[in-house]
Amino acid sequence: METLTKVNSSMVYAVGYDYINKELEVVFNTGKIWIYKDVSQNVYEKLINSSSIGSFMINNIIDFYKEERIN
Repeated sequence: METLTKVNSSMVYAVGYDYINKELEVVFNTGKIWIYKDVSQNVYEKLINSSSIGSFMINNIIDFYKEERIN
């Protein structure tokens, strides 16, 4: 996994992206960490450039990709 990047969001603390495996790692402000599978680089870039990370997660990531909680 690439280095996590802290983001300005009331929902998400940090995100990271594995370009080889197309996996998005999301650390929520609750402390829970999730991996989302088969996320394109384009979607990752839209996420980190979004004016609202939380809204983007709800509308484009959560329940749209296979996910795995890792903690």
